[in-house]
Amino acid sequence: MSYQTYIKPALDYLLTLVILIPVGLMMILIVLGYIITGHFPIFFKHQRIGKNGRHFMLWKFRTLSNDTSKTLQQRKFFWGNILRASNLDELPQLWNVLRGEMSLVGPRPLPVEYANLFSAEQNKRHQVHPGITGLAQVSGKNNLSWPEKFKFDVEYINRCSFWLDLTILFKTFLLALSFKQDTSLNEEKFTG
Repeated sequence: MSYQTYIKPALDYLLTLVILIPVGLMMILIVLGYIITGHFPIFFKHQRIGKNGRHFMLWKFRTLSNDTSKTLQQRKFFWGNILRASNLDELPQLWNVLRGEMSLVGPRPLPVEYANLFSAEQNKRHQVHPGITGLAQVSGKNNLSWPEKFKFDVEYINRCSFWLDLTILFKTFLLALSFKQDTSLNEEKFTG
């Protein structure tokens, strides 16, 4: 428990500061990509469920147009597709880590509209800070069913350790380099 309570938050903060040095330049280049392609606004923000059920504002690079009259597939644009496929759209969440709202590794934060839909077992995922990446993300991500994702989330809670976090971060890095086909827009909403 001391790892989750004391060591993990300190490591999150320090590692994020170290990561921001090389990643900061990449984020500037990403912003320039938005400016050059004329896709605004640059950021997407959304209320999510955090540790102990607290709500917070999650930040991402926007990967869909703002025209909500179109389907998700119709709202896609080239620059957003690249960022989603490489998971670089998640980089602004480093700000959420520095603010203590998220961790580098943990269950992915879900929208607040899901708050009353979790079973007691599924709700265990909110015992820790949500993560930019997690066990479910490196175990199949959007190809998993909701029950499978929650199973991995609870498994992470039960097994949380420095070595598990390190393994998940390494697998996330490999997945980002693989540019696997993005299926996130096909994910069905969680209905309980």
